[in-house]
Amino acid sequence: MMIRLALAASAAAITVAALPAAAQSDARPVLIDGTVLDVSATGTSTRVPDLAVIEAGVVTQASTAAVAMQQNNAQMTKVLAALRKSGVAERDIQTATINLSPQYRYAQNEPPVITGYQASNQVSIRFRDIAKSGTILDTLVREGANNISGPNLTVDKPEGALDEARTDAIKKARARAELYAQAAGLKVDRILAISEGGSLPMPPVPMMAMRASAGMVADKLEVVAGEREPNVTVSVRFLLK
Repeated sequence: MMIRLALAASAAAITVAALPAAAQSDARPVLIDGTVLDVSATGTSTRVPDLAVIEAGVVTQASTAAVAMQQNNAQMTKVLAALRKSGVAERDIQTATINLSPQYRYAQNEPPVITGYQASNQVSIRFRDIAKSGTILDTLVREGANNISGPNLTVDKPEGALDEARTDAIKKARARAELYAQAAGLKVDRILAISEGGSLPMPPVPMMAMRASAGMVADKLEVVAGEREPNVTVSVRFLLK
């Protein structure tokens, strides 16, 4: 009984901090008749990924900046044409980075010397038929892409899955509160407050990264979607009586 009363006293006073300064002097603590219990719970739901994203590009090197860019552009034009021919929509192809940088030779006690230039062009490709990931990767390598990362599998619209996770989190918090109340010889009276601590829409799939040589082609590469579990953590304050 002494422990129960201490718990109630420590968490019973709630004041309204948003009141104007003039009104706060007249505010009185609101006393709660019961024991306050704070519970945190994480809810989850399950989804099969329906969106794949691949980062792909071309890296070229030449003795001059102009030649490096010309070669890069010619090779990248072939890659983009192959993507469009394979059915990737124009809105799903987006330039990520274009870079041109000098290459240096370093020697002890000597200033760096420019030996050539490296050009790179990277695009982000997304598509909704994950089963085509292997075919897309094969196409990219075959047409000259030599800097590839992906696929990164995710869910296009995770809002519904997150709402399911929120509902699951509240159910778990309520069940845990009922357990504590029963053990203490009390009952759950009502919820005083709910706050959401954080959510993870879709844990990312580790991405494959590779530098492809001119003759390297992935043979019948298979990509399996699997499942993802978005989760939401909530904190719930219950009143026990």
